[in-house]
This record gives sequence, structure tokens and C-alpha cells, in this order.
Amino acid sequence: MEPVFAAIALVLSPSTLLVVSAAGLFGLFVGAMPGLTATLATALLVPVTFFMDPVPALAAIVTTTAMAIFAGDLPGALLRIPGTPASAAYVEDAYRLTRKGQAERALGAGLVFSVIGGLVGSVILASTAPILAEFALRFSSFEYFWLALFGLSCAAFIATGSPLKGLVSLLLGLFIATIGIDITTGYPRFAFGVVELMGGVSFIPAMIGMFAVSEVLRWAIRRKRAMTPVQQHIGRIFRGQMANLRRYRTGLLRGSLLGTLIGVLPGAGADIAAWVTYALARRFSKEPEKFGTGHVEGIVQAGAANNASLGGAWIPALVFGIPGDSITAIVIGVLYMKGMNPGPTVMLDRPELLYAVFFTFFVANLFLLPLGWLAIKFYRRLLEVPRDLLMPFILLLCMVGAFAINNTVFGVGIMLVLGLLAFLMEESGFPIAPAILGIVLGPMIEQNFITSMIKADGDLLAFFERPIAAVLGVVTILVWGYAALRIFRPQPAAGGPKSEIGEGE
Repeated sequence: MEPVFAAIALVLSPSTLLVVSAAGLFGLFVGAMPGLTATLATALLVPVTFFMDPVPALAAIVTTTAMAIFAGDLPGALLRIPGTPASAAYVEDAYRLTRKGQAERALGAGLVFSVIGGLVGSVILASTAPILAEFALRFSSFEYFWLALFGLSCAAFIATGSPLKGLVSLLLGLFIATIGIDITTGYPRFAFGVVELMGGVSFIPAMIGMFAVSEVLRWAIRRKRAMTPVQQHIGRIFRGQMANLRRYRTGLLRGSLLGTLIGVLPGAGADIAAWVTYALARRFSKEPEKFGTGHVEGIVQAGAANNASLGGAWIPALVFGIPGDSITAIVIGVLYMKGMNPGPTVMLDRPELLYAVFFTFFVANLFLLPLGWLAIKFYRRLLEVPRDLLMPFILLLCMVGAFAINNTVFGVGIMLVLGLLAFLMEESGFPIAPAILGIVLGPMIEQNFITSMIKADGDLLAFFERPIAAVLGVVTILVWGYAALRIFRPQPAAGGPKSEIGEGE
């Protein structure tokens, strides 16, 4: 029990609580601005975490993410522009409730049930991660190879609208991961004589460029679009939420559990969890015809799912070192910078760190209630921040973060080049999340593949000889088969989730 008490003391220290409060306000601000995602908010935090201890740094990321996911509901309800992709599933219901004069009902449901979903996800994270960590200690290079490959496959084939475009994005990320010194021969690959490239493409400038700089470029091109907030009085947001809880308690539990499970899948994330849960809510509802017309049921279930998925995404990140989404990919980069390797041994080496993450999830979701209430009350003032001031400031933060990695201007150049590349990809319909996961997991796949081949003396069948490796290998191959069917048997286009939502400004 000593690590548990040590973790609680770390999280409840005044300095950590101050960081949680500041990160909460920052996450609410970024998430509430249309087009600025929770991933962008996390990316902008990275330069700040350089100067923090591990627990406050992770607490800042957890809190910012939870706040930003909820804050995306604010422009969705008042402007019909989801602030984050996770809010897009139920934006029509929220906006139509606002048009009916019930903005407080939509925003109150989003807040209350986001907190409940986040707490459920936190309980599942705290109860399953230690068990999975013990199980993960049985993993060798064969299992880690298949697990990383499975994560990339899910990101490229399942969690994107077009499997072919997801595959192209993934291969691009894997190519970027190969730049630098070959781990077996010591020969530089794709460095073209540039000394700085021999060390590889640093993850943090790549991530900041692909997520943040691309958003700045998109704003610069579309800056003429205007947004006009809904001028409406927002009343008591908690009124009627107990009735919603009693009426939709089964759906709330289903959404929370489903959101957590989807969050565990590498590459899925809160937006996929929200869309799937909203579709199931409509399927099992007694009033499916009301969905999309200003019905609160979809907001209750999908709002719980998107916050519950956050805890689920941390399970593979902490236990296996496999990012569950783009945010936990950033987390893994931060952990490496702090000298801590995520994986099953973290439970043995730094148990207080793991328990601190669990406890931080509870604290962050409890902080969401009062801070979310304040955000709802003052949201129209947030919208008044001139984008002509905000976006240059974001670009400045990006440049500082990219420079601070190695104290070289080369990192800034990498950030700008990959930011332009990500912008062109998104404009052409190619998702960037698979590329980011490819950059993160590429070295892991390569290293474990080469290690396994050396162990097996070049025998590929050895990848299926161990029971766990065989199961993971078969599941991964089935995912490839499913993706091949989707590629060669395209379905008719239908309404559904888009890879990037909330870009209008």
C-alpha cells in the first residue's frame, strides 16, 4: 500500500493541484475554440512539461485532455461547429436544443455525463491495468512485434474512413521512422548527408508540426469565415440531469463501458467511441425518430463514451507502451523524455507513478464539474478572443517547443515541413493519426522484428510458435483481411464520422 499512499501524496500536493487547475483552464480554452482539438492542446503542453516532474507533467496532460474533450461541446451547441472531433457525433442534437431555447439542457447533459463516463473509465483503468501489467511480463519480442503491428493495423484500417488512405498515411509514418542510423548495420538511411538527420526525425517536432502547424495553416487559408455566437441566456445547467440519469441509466452504463473498450483499441480514440455509441444509442432507443431533432439521449450516452475512452486509451500506453490514440502517443514521448520506459516493468520500477496516473484521472474528472460550469457560463467571452492574435501565438509556442528539444533550429525546420505535409494530407482526405502512430511504433516494430529473427535463426514460423504470439498474429492477419475486403469491395458512401471535424471558422 506504500506506493498508493505515495501516489496520493504526489497528486494532492499543492503544486500538482495548481498544475491541474491551470491545465484544466487551458484545456477548456483550447477545446472550446472550433478547430483546436484535444490533441493540439496536449501537443502545446509538451514544451511546458520539460520543466515539470513526471507526476505534474502527466497530471497536466490528463486534465487538459478531459477538459478539452468536454469543451468541444460548447461551440457544437452554440455554433453547430464541434470544437473537437469527439463532439461531432451529437452536435446536431445539441444545436437543435439550443435553437429551442434549451442550451443549458444540452450543455448540462454533456458536462454531467462526461464526468460520469470519465469516472467509469478511471475505475476500469485502475482495476485492469495492474492485472494486464502482470500478464504483459510474459511478452517477448515476438508478442511485442505482433502487438505493435496490430495497433498500427487498427489505426490504419479500422479507425479511418478509407482503409487505403489510412494505409498510405501509415506507410508515410513508417518511412519517417526509418530515417537515421540503422539499428543493425549502423549505416545511415535516408539522411542524404545531413548530419542532423542521422539521429532520426525527433518525435516531438514531428508531432507538433503535424497537429498544430497544420491547424494554423488551415486557419490562415480560411480566415475569412466568420462565426457568430448564439446570443442566448444559459440558465441552470444541472436542472433535470438527475431525471436524465434515472431515465437513461442503462444507456449511460453501456456508453461508458463501450467508450472504455473502444479507447483500449490502438488508433480508435474518443471520436470513434462517440460515433459508435451514438449509433448504438439510436439503435436501442425507444424513440429513435427523435435523434437529430434535439434529443438529449444521444448526448448522454455519446458524451459519457468520449470521456470514458480517455482512460481506456491509457491502458495499452502504460501497460504495453502502445499508444491507444494520438494523445497517448504524445504521452509516451513525454515519458521517454523523463527517462521512463512505458511497459509492464513500470509497475515494478515506478508503481507510485502508475497509481498517480490513476488517481489523477479521478481528480481531473471531479475538477471538470466546477471548471466546466464556469466555462459554460463564460463561453461567449472565449469566442471573442481574436483569432488573428490566437493563431500567431500558437505558432510561436510550436516553434519554441520544436527548438527546445535539441536547442537547434533544425527541429523547427522539421516541424514546419511536416506541418505543411500534414496540411496537404488532410486537405486530400488522408488522416494523419496513422502517420503519427507509424513514427512512434516504427522503431519498436523494427527492433522487435530483428530481435525475433535473430532468436529464431530466420525462421518466420517462430512468430506463431508461442501461444500469445500466435493469437495476436492471427488477429492481426484477420484485420488485414477485413481491410482488404473494404478496399476491394467499397461500400456506397453514407453519412458518418469524418476524419477531421470542426475546421470551419
